Amino acid sequence: MAKPRPLLGLLAGVAAGLVASAAMAAVQAQARNLLPDEGGDEDPATVKAADAASEAILDAPVPDDYREQAGQAVHYITGAVLGGIYGVITEYKPEASAGFGSAYGIATSALLDEAAVPAAGLAPAPDETPLAAHAYGAASHLVYGLVLEGVRWLIAGRR
Repeated sequence: MAKPRPLLGLLAGVAAGLVASAAMAAVQAQARNLLPDEGGDEDPATVKAADAASEAILDAPVPDDYREQAGQAVHYITGAVLGGIYGVITEYKPEASAGFGSAYGIATSALLDEAAVPAAGLAPAPDETPLAAHAYGAASHLVYGLVLEGVRWLIAGRR
């Protein structure tokens, strides 16, 4: 096995995470057109997370004019952090890129959409979420994982 390069893995993973987050957002934008309208006007989990951070730091929610951008910032920051983690992990354990990143993408869906986000009160519990929403989340995270590995591989090479 080649000697691990954690700094290169981190930088490649962060860059790949940003690109993968953009791909994921593009897929989600198109997929929303295919999903039934649930009639809810509830903010996405990313906007709720931005509000929680704003409340903790500024003691006020994100102003209405910046809510969408704040949610996008949370999405991209999360994608970059998860990408950085992935980049470092794959330097030490190349098998972490199983399925060309698809296993990591599905794992992020399970950990975030199905566990952490509902546990933080940012989304309903998994058993209160429609099946189509689960499929939407898994598919978009699958895209994230595939693009993440593709871009990481282009930057850092195959391990």
